[in-house]
Parts: sequence; structure tokens; C-alpha cells
Amino acid sequence: MTEPRKLHELWMEQCEAAGAIKERYGLKAAFDYLVGEKLLNFTEAASEHRAFAQELPRFVSAVRQMFSAEEIAAHLSRIEHEQRVFEHDQREIEREQRENNDVAEEEAAIPESPKRKKARAQQFAMIKELLTAPVLGTS
Repeated sequence: MTEPRKLHELWMEQCEAAGAIKERYGLKAAFDYLVGEKLLNFTEAASEHRAFAQELPRFVSAVRQMFSAEEIAAHLSRIEHEQRVFEHDQREIEREQRENNDVAEEEAAIPESPKRKKARAQQFAMIKELLTAPVLGTS
């Protein structure tokens, strides 16, 4: 397990990288990298490891400082929309595969388990709440 100081260095480096991504590729790419990937993974680890959970508020605070409230709201909404479209498309592909029976079993995509989908949705909901709360608590 990584010690707390190392975790602090990890998310700080990820924030720095997001700043460079923002300059080079734009706001969307930086937000997707930092929130849609790194913060989501950090939150997942925090659900199982105390050291990650202890660092999570500071990571969230840093993210809130990097992006305006308007940017956060807009990009969270965009990610939610993209996820709904993706899930709809996946269901359609699976339905067509079943109807046509035209894909060999070993070629069929392995869908994410319902338990895993639910856990990721809960983690995203927690991130959304933390990033959009008017004030972060200190307890």
C-alpha cells in the first residue's frame, strides 16, 4: 500500500498533468483525464483503502480549484449524457447480436457486471456531489 504522502504526490502530479493537458488539448480533455479517469479511480480505491479515503477530500478540493463551478457542472452533465448514450448503444449491440446470432461466443463483448456498473455509478454520483456541493465540509 502506498503511504499517504505518496498518495498526495500522486494526485498532485495528476493535477499538474491535467494543467498541461488543458493547455495543449483543451478543457474537455483535461477534465476527462482528471475527473473522468483519475478522480474516479481514486474514489474507487478510497472505497476499499483508508489511505485513499483520507486523501480524497484534498484531491477533490484541488480539482475544484482547477475548474470553475460552471465548467464542472457542464462537464459532469456531458459525461452523464455520454454514459447514457454509450449504455444505450451497448444494449442495442447486444440485442442485435442475440437476434442475429451472428457473433461467435468467443467474439462477443464481455459486458461489465451489474455489480461493477452499480459501483461505478455510485462513485460517479459521489464525485458529482463533492464537486458541486456549495461548500466542502472539514470533518
